[in-house]
Amino acid sequence: MAAQSSVCEFGWKAADFDLPGVDGRRHSLATARGPNGLLVMFICNHCPYVQAVRPRLVRECRELAAHGIGSIAINPNDPADYPEDSFDGMKRVADESGFSFPYVFDETQAVAKAYDAQCTPDFFGFNADLELQYRGRLDASRRALVPDARRELFEAMTQIARTGRGPAEQIPSIGCSIKWKRT
Repeated sequence: MAAQSSVCEFGWKAADFDLPGVDGRRHSLATARGPNGLLVMFICNHCPYVQAVRPRLVRECRELAAHGIGSIAINPNDPADYPEDSFDGMKRVADESGFSFPYVFDETQAVAKAYDAQCTPDFFGFNADLELQYRGRLDASRRALVPDARRELFEAMTQIARTGRGPAEQIPSIGCSIKWKRT
């Protein structure tokens, strides 16, 4: 089921976390952030919206690192109903896709709830003070890559790295709904 992210709540402070990564280490805000900001991405393995843009995510995060922006990907989905989103599946996807950023598992879904994540992919761009400045899409791609799409996320994050402020105009991300645990 497709879902859309919320609009940016400028200045909202990033919620801290401590989550296990596919690299065998634990990751937090402190370990993931760069000197000029942080990109927090809620993604998963099975969602066709995420699958379509994985190569661009890798490129954008690699290039954003050169601008002092750290990146981290968080999988909030319940693997009981979506086995592809298991921790072992995350390891495989990170390896096959060449992730240069931490890919962590939010088993309790507490971090996704703290961020009010609504879809995969869902992007949160923070400045050096960890204040939210971007809650938009990667680019115009959906279930398939749009050739030569404007690099909206990259442009927003490099602006944040330079000025500490995100663009006033932002288009919400769209993707698969978060797969919440049954209560």
